[in-house]
Amino acid sequence: MLAIRYFVGLTFLAAAAVVFANPWKSKIISSEDSALEITVPEEHFMKITNFIQEGGTDRGVVQVFLAGDTPNGGSTKVLTATRIDLSTGANAQNAPEISNRVTIQGPAKVRISPVLGAKLFITYRKERDAGTGGGGGGGGTPIPIFSATPGVTPSPTFFPLPSPSP
Repeated sequence: MLAIRYFVGLTFLAAAAVVFANPWKSKIISSEDSALEITVPEEHFMKITNFIQEGGTDRGVVQVFLAGDTPNGGSTKVLTATRIDLSTGANAQNAPEISNRVTIQGPAKVRISPVLGAKLFITYRKERDAGTGGGGGGGGTPIPIFSATPGVTPSPTFFPLPSPSP
């Protein structure tokens, strides 16, 4: 009887994990693969937390095409791959590089093209924009937001000086 109760409880927990989980996805793109294209629908955004490269001489890039654009039209490169190989020769590095993150607001199409002689590794997650439907007034065209490494923005703090009492 106790085993049945545990089984039922675990079933509910597993179902909740499947329903509410928004898993991170990882892809490896080698030089022989075709370009990876990811569609970010309207009212969604995509977070890229890891984009690294091993080998090759050119850098891998994350390229974003905004809604209505075509691969032949306007686009922007929002992130370059962090090199993890400390090779010798022309590609030698003295210090490890810092990995950046980026958030891409939909609607957009994200493309990562393969790099000759390199392996690219990307980790990303698409989520629904929880802030939609509130305040701000009318519809309009959504504006994609590209954000480099999110961080803390320092804000000035006022410390009043004590004045002598009379």
